[in-house]
Amino acid sequence: MLGAMFDTSTLNNLCDRLSARRHRALLWIAAPVGQAIPRAHALWQARGWQAPLWLGPDPGLSGIAALPVAKARTRLGGEHDLVIVDAVSPQAGFDPDAFGAISGTLRAGGLMVLLTPETWCLGAPGPDADYARLAAWPHTAESLNARFLARLSRRLIESPHVLRWWSGEHLSELDLPEADVMATATPPDDQACLTHDQARAVGRLTRLRRRRPLVLTADRGRGKSAALGIAAARRLQHGERCLWITAPRPAAVEPLFERLMALLPEGRREGNAFRVVIEGASAEVRFLALDVLLEALQAPDIDARSPPTLFVDEAAAIPAPLLGRWLNAFPRIAFATTVHGYEGTGRGFALRFRGRLARETPDWRELHLVQPVRWAEGDPLEAVTRDLLLLEAEPADDVRAAEALFAHPMRIVPLDRNRLASDDACLSELFGLLVQAHYRTTPADLRQLLDGPGTHLLAAYAGGVCVGVCQASEEGGFPADLALAIALGQRRPRGHLLAQSLAAHAGHVAAAEARWCRITRIAVHPAARRRGVGRSLVETLAQQMQDRGIARLGVSFGAEVSLVAFWRSLGFVSLRLGLSREASSGEHALMMGRALDAPAAIELACLGQEYRNLLPNLLAFELGGLEPELAAALLREGKPPVIDETTRARVAWFAQGGGELATVRPWLAMAWLAWWRDPARTRNDAELSALVGPLFQGGNGVQFAGRKAQLAHWRDLAARLLTWQETRRLEKPPLQPGNADGAGQVGDR
Repeated sequence: MLGAMFDTSTLNNLCDRLSARRHRALLWIAAPVGQAIPRAHALWQARGWQAPLWLGPDPGLSGIAALPVAKARTRLGGEHDLVIVDAVSPQAGFDPDAFGAISGTLRAGGLMVLLTPETWCLGAPGPDADYARLAAWPHTAESLNARFLARLSRRLIESPHVLRWWSGEHLSELDLPEADVMATATPPDDQACLTHDQARAVGRLTRLRRRRPLVLTADRGRGKSAALGIAAARRLQHGERCLWITAPRPAAVEPLFERLMALLPEGRREGNAFRVVIEGASAEVRFLALDVLLEALQAPDIDARSPPTLFVDEAAAIPAPLLGRWLNAFPRIAFATTVHGYEGTGRGFALRFRGRLARETPDWRELHLVQPVRWAEGDPLEAVTRDLLLLEAEPADDVRAAEALFAHPMRIVPLDRNRLASDDACLSELFGLLVQAHYRTTPADLRQLLDGPGTHLLAAYAGGVCVGVCQASEEGGFPADLALAIALGQRRPRGHLLAQSLAAHAGHVAAAEARWCRITRIAVHPAARRRGVGRSLVETLAQQMQDRGIARLGVSFGAEVSLVAFWRSLGFVSLRLGLSREASSGEHALMMGRALDAPAAIELACLGQEYRNLLPNLLAFELGGLEPELAAALLREGKPPVIDETTRARVAWFAQGGGELATVRPWLAMAWLAWWRDPARTRNDAELSALVGPLFQGGNGVQFAGRKAQLAHWRDLAARLLTWQETRRLEKPPLQPGNADGAGQVGDR
């Protein structure tokens, strides 16, 4: 039966045509597992493939070693000319992130084979085994809706770029374009580079100068990471002794290390470092994870005045505040990012980060790589992958959004996910807004948006233009015995990030029993910011949750000053701060909550007070390395302490020349908090604000030449606090604002 439907000459002809055009293709086999696996096996045996890859459960076939889907990223930087993605076996499923990642490893002339159940070609797929990752307690994979897969199958059916080999049918032909884009292309002068674009990038990176950052953008497959590797080798050859690289994960920079080893074969790689001796001197290129990069600058062998050059790969998947800190710390720095990738987006990175580059390093430069390296332009697989995973999702352009806001009143509407999944234009615009606003958005987030259990979507529209979106998920509601087991670390059901974290890491069993709605994403179009869109979305969500009997809103995010102020302005209070930086973001995760009824308000007030009591102790020890500006922002929350006569006397004694800072720190810290949290204070004092370091984090704050000058400065600041305190005592007590902690209002994000 298989032989009647499969002719090796048809396959060879297809691959020859693909190779001639330097293209790749997707072959979709939709059939029962008993047909699909043998068909894939026949394809595997039909040609002498180079480095074929079976992605999914082990099929138990001779000569085939399968790679689990969870390890797909380990192949980033590698090359294959046949990849079989098993989404048909009972224990298999379609992992959108793995599919997106592995598609970029297929080289020109290659074939990607997708095995799916026969229900896909009928447009009615059900949830597969990979949906178990979505099935937060108490849901099961089988109970979820498969809107994401339904859209995927519909796009596969409609795509002109897909070969189909369905059950009972013959292998179809693919209409390939006749033009061969790369056939007449002249090679670049730099023999290490494969395209002229790549050669230009290497030249810019090699000549990178102080305070002139380079932003390198490209779609996948344009040789961006390889260009970083070639440039790193050149910089070592030109006398550089230490160069650092960073990325969201080590696998992202494998092409960089491969080029280093090819161009400097006398060197050796040891883990995440490459070392070589050039003209008698040792040189090194080292990968550093996001969360340890700034700490590495404190090493005794590093000159803080002239730190190593830093190459940042996949910068779009890194929070902008972290990139900003590196921009200040590294005079020679280059940011490389994918424009349309399976994680992060260069457009969002550019919009969020361009302003800071212009302010702090006005001589920065940008270079965009267009020419593909592994395949030619017009590649069918690239086109279909972008479509299936919405890799090119974009929000409405600024002009269209601004015109809509001018012509129409804004309205907040709940979104029906069934309708959203079948409306590609609406879905792309909404998802593009989320991609642009968040530093890391992957195809798996699209599936979560469409099929995640307990998910709520609200959108802000001006006319027909989406100008804001809020995504939230229900959490908590665990029975008492399970909540206790979670708090004791004995159980960890899937999902429920905030409810479980407050129970397991902060010891609040009741937080796991309570029902929450956690805001997972919120985004506002740039043209609609400072118009109250974010606030309107949150308030509408709060009303919806009250109607559903859910009395707590929550949020968890990488702690950053403006974000803390934004959520605080919406009535959220801090509940827990992570003790270590997240490896993926380089930030400490902050959890905040907002009560929607009186009993919840009492409960959250107690949790918030416990957190505020603990915070100074954490800042003195585990969080001593926190940025002082962020530490001050976190300490802003809470009522100003009452300053008694003893406190005033101790601060006055120090201000007049008595004692050392260490002997008055508790009283001076109390006086500083009273000033810092005063809701009537209308302006800041940068020097007083900087006291957060010496008072709470064991630092020195503003640096002076010598200990006596430093001490004199602290005494002067103590005197200022006394003057402020005396002025406040003489003033009429101010009206209390609605925001008890005195946090300033911020615009929508």
